[in-house]
Amino acid sequence: MAVADPIARLVKELARLPGIGEKTAQRLAFHVLEAGPDYARALAEAVVGVVRDVRCCSVCQTLTEQDPCGICADDRRDPRIICVVEGVPDLLAVERTREFRGRYHVLHGALSPLDGVGPSDLKIKELLLRLEREPAEEVLVATNPDVEGEATALYLQKLLKPLGLKLTRIAQGVPMGGDLEFADQATLARALAGRREL
Repeated sequence: MAVADPIARLVKELARLPGIGEKTAQRLAFHVLEAGPDYARALAEAVVGVVRDVRCCSVCQTLTEQDPCGICADDRRDPRIICVVEGVPDLLAVERTREFRGRYHVLHGALSPLDGVGPSDLKIKELLLRLEREPAEEVLVATNPDVEGEATALYLQKLLKPLGLKLTRIAQGVPMGGDLEFADQATLARALAGRREL
């Protein structure tokens, strides 16, 4: 039995989403169909709304409906400390800790010459312009601890060090609940290098 063209088209479009294979896309499509027209309409309106209403914050480059975003507009946040992250999910992860009370800057990626991603593809120019307008005391580089994240951190260090800012990097090493015997050499080496006094 052939699947109706609208269902096949929906499956095809859902399968283009990251992390969604054809079987998952098919389950999602049938869920939408079974949930009824009100749900389908609300889902479609949400998708259209996010494309229409969400844009980059003019200050920190996060995705937002209002400009400036809620974090940049919050006068309880310390504007002297800027945490630089690769993407919005990273910003949300830091926010979930409730430990950071400064502000953010979202790069929208990391340097990856092999993938054709260079400095001009990231929001680095916006960071430099921001630091000219609103001088900060500290820039915390919170890029991922992978090759691309490290390359981005080194590039930012080269650009920002001459500005006389305090540059910091998030600590890296053995995770909570991890066993030392199972940690790889690089992770354990970083943990040892980043040790602190008790």
